[in-house]
Amino acid sequence: MIDKKLDALSFQSLYVSKEYSNCPIIPDVINFLKELESINNLTISHRFGRRILINSKDTKLKAINKANFLELVDYDPFKKILLVMGVEDTMIDSPLHWYIHHARDDVNAILLIKDKKLEKIPTIDNKYPIWTVEQIKEVLGALNENKIVNIKDVGVLFVGDSLKEIKSHFSKYEGKLK
Repeated sequence: MIDKKLDALSFQSLYVSKEYSNCPIIPDVINFLKELESINNLTISHRFGRRILINSKDTKLKAINKANFLELVDYDPFKKILLVMGVEDTMIDSPLHWYIHHARDDVNAILLIKDKKLEKIPTIDNKYPIWTVEQIKEVLGALNENKIVNIKDVGVLFVGDSLKEIKSHFSKYEGKLK
C-alpha cells in the first residue's frame, strides 16, 4: 500500500553486481523473520561492515531465501541513486535504512512493520513528504529518545544493536500492533 503512494519519490537503483549476496548473516535474519510469520509487510535491514543487508521488494516470508536479500553499498540522497548488490528489486524505504545505519553507530538492526501502529509510542506525523531528507531527519530525531517510533501512514519502526534487541522490543508490543 505505502509503496504505491510513493512512486513519485522513488530513486534509481544501480546494480554493482547482479549476483546473490553471500553475506554470512543471512541465515540469522531468515530465522528471525520466520518467527514473525504473522507479519506480512515489512522491511528488515542489518549492518554488515560498511554495507547494509536488506530484504528485497515483494519478499514472501514463508518462502524467504538468499535471493530475497540485497546489499546496499552506497546512497547519494541528492541524486537519489542507490548502489546495490543483488538480484531482486529494492524496497522504497531502503534510503531510510541507509540513513539510520549511517547516522547511528549504535544501530545494527532495523525492522519496519508497514501498515501497523502502536499506541503510546512517539509518532512522526509527516510534516514533510515521506522519505525526503527532512522527514528522515525527523525520524532520526525521534530515535534519539526511543528505539520504537510510529511513522504516520507508513508503520512502526524498531531499531536496535542486534536482532535479539529488535526481537525483545517486538515481543513486548506484538499483541498491541494495530
